[in-house]
Amino acid sequence: MNRKELIEKFIEFFESKEHKKISNASLIPENDPTVLFTTAGMHPLVPFLLGEKHPLGKRLCNVQRCIRTQDIEEVGDSYHHTFFEMLGNWSLGDYFKEDAIKFSFEFLTKVLKLPIERLAVSCFAGDKDAPRDEESAKIWSSLGIPEKRIAFLPKKNNWWGPAGKVGPCGPDTEMFYWKPNDIPAPEEFDPDDKRWVEIWNDVFMQYYKNEKGNIIPAKQKNVDTGMGVERTIAVLNGLEDNYLTDCFLPIIKKIEELSGKKYGEDKEDTRAMRIIADHIKASVFIIADGIIPSNIEQGYVLRRLIRRAIRYGRILGIQNFTTKIAEPVFEIYNDYELLKKNKKKIIQELKKEEEKFLKTLEKGIKIFEKIANESKEEISGKDAFLLYQSYGFPLEMTIELAKERGIKVDEKGFKEELKKHQELSRTASEGRFKSGLADNSEATTKLHTATHLLLAALRKVLKDENIIQKGSNITSERLRFDFSFPRKLTKEELEAVEALVNEKIKEGLEVKREEMTLEEAKAKGAIGVFENKYGEKVSVYTIGPDEAPFSKEICAGPHVSNTKELGKFKIIKEESSSAGVRRIKAILE
Repeated sequence: MNRKELIEKFIEFFESKEHKKISNASLIPENDPTVLFTTAGMHPLVPFLLGEKHPLGKRLCNVQRCIRTQDIEEVGDSYHHTFFEMLGNWSLGDYFKEDAIKFSFEFLTKVLKLPIERLAVSCFAGDKDAPRDEESAKIWSSLGIPEKRIAFLPKKNNWWGPAGKVGPCGPDTEMFYWKPNDIPAPEEFDPDDKRWVEIWNDVFMQYYKNEKGNIIPAKQKNVDTGMGVERTIAVLNGLEDNYLTDCFLPIIKKIEELSGKKYGEDKEDTRAMRIIADHIKASVFIIADGIIPSNIEQGYVLRRLIRRAIRYGRILGIQNFTTKIAEPVFEIYNDYELLKKNKKKIIQELKKEEEKFLKTLEKGIKIFEKIANESKEEISGKDAFLLYQSYGFPLEMTIELAKERGIKVDEKGFKEELKKHQELSRTASEGRFKSGLADNSEATTKLHTATHLLLAALRKVLKDENIIQKGSNITSERLRFDFSFPRKLTKEELEAVEALVNEKIKEGLEVKREEMTLEEAKAKGAIGVFENKYGEKVSVYTIGPDEAPFSKEICAGPHVSNTKELGKFKIIKEESSSAGVRRIKAILE
C-alpha cells in the first residue's frame, strides 16, 4: 500500500462512520504563539476541543501536515522525522472510549488487515490525578487482545496534555505493531523492546486542568487520535525503515544518484542520506507555507534544517544539491496544490540559502586554519563548538580536518558545550508554551475579540476596504496584529483607531456566532483570509446589530459575548512587519 491509498482508506473509513473531513491546515498555527509549528492534527482544533461548536459537527477526520522540531538531533535513524503527516479522527463531546477503540481496531484489522497476533496496546496506569484506565483495557480485551499484550504505563507514556498551563487532558491508549518479519511476536508485550513500533494513539480528554493546577472532570469529553502516515506505510509494506517507503524512497534515490553512494551500505553515509532527505522535505513544506530562512522563530528552524542538510551533503561529497533533491518532494506530494503553486519560490529560497551558507563555510575553513595553527596539539571543545555554532561545522568535519594536520579534537569538551547550548535552546522554546490560545485563558479570549474590533477600526479610519489580516499572535499579556497597508500610520490615525475601538467597547455590543456555508458568509459581507482552512460550513462572528454590524468575520474563536467585557484598548506600537505589511502591538487595561 502506498501513501495516497492509506490516506484515502482512512478518510473513507471514518466518513462511513459519519465523520466529516476537515481541511489540512497550515504548518504555521493561526493566532497561537504557544508553538512555532502545527505539531499534531488536533492543533487547529483547540477552540472546538474546549467546547466551541465546530461548523461541520461533532465527528471529524483528516490528514494533517506537521512539523516537530524537538527531534531534529534524533533524525538519522530509521523512524524519526521533522516533517510528517498525521491521520486523525475526533469526537467533540460525542462518542467516547468504546467507539473510539472499536473504530481503531476495525480499521487496523479489517481495512488494513494487520494480524491481531502482531498487535499490542498500552493504557494509563493511574496516579494521584486519575485512576487506572481499566475501561480501555476491558474494551481491548473484549476485542481479542490478550491480557499479556496490554501494558499499563505511567503518565509520561500514556497521558496527554494540557497544551498550555490549563486545558483539556486525559489518558490515552496506544497501539503497537511487532516490526520484525522473521521473528514471531513474543507472547508478552514489553514496551521497552524497540521492535514494537507505535502506530496509533487514541487520546481521551476526560479531564480539565484548571488554573490552580487541579485535574477535574471535563465538561465536554473528547476523543483525539493520531496515526503517523510514514510509520504505518512502513508497517503495511513489511519494512523496518521508513526511508524505504514511497514517502522517502524517490528522494533517497536522487541522493544516491548525486553522491554515487549506496543507501544502507555504510552506516554514516546512510545516516547522512536520511538527514538530507528529511530536512529538505521539511524545508520545502515550510517555505510553501510562507516562511523564509532567517535568524528568528520559524525562519531560524528553516535555516537550521537547510544548513544541516548541506553539512551532511559534504560528508557524501555533494554540494549545490538542495534544489535537485527538492524535485522528488514535488512528485511524492503532488496532491498538495500548495507545493505546485509555490514551487518557483521554494526553489529560489533553497538556492539562495545554500549559496549563502557555502560562503559561511569558506570563512569557517579560514577560522579553522587559524585555530589549528594556534592549537598545535589539540583543538579545544570551545573552539570546536564555535566552528559548529557559527560556521556550521559538524564535529565530524572538524575531526577530519584536524586529522589531516595530525592534531586531536577535545570531543568530550565539545559535547559539554553542545549540551549547554541545547539546554538554553530548550528553555527558550519551552517559554512559548506558557500562555496563548492553547490555554484559552480569559485574557487571550478578550484580546482575540479585540483583534476583530481593531481590523474593523483600521478599515474605517483609513477608509480602505482592502485592508486584510496578514497574521496575528496573541499571548495573555498583549496582541500583535499584522495587516496589509503600504505605509506608516500617522499619530492622528493611530489615535483615531484606538478611540474607535474604545467607543465600540463602551457601547457594549453583542458578539454573536452563526454557522453558515462559505458562500453565505461571503454574501453577508464576512471577511476571512484563511479560506483554504475552512470546510463547507464556517463560523461567522458578528459584533454589533445585524442591520449595521461593526465587524463580521469568519473565525474559529474563542470570543467574549459582549464588547463591554474587554476593558480599555491601548495601542503600544505600530511598525513595519514586511513589505506592504504593518504591525500593531496593543494591550487591554
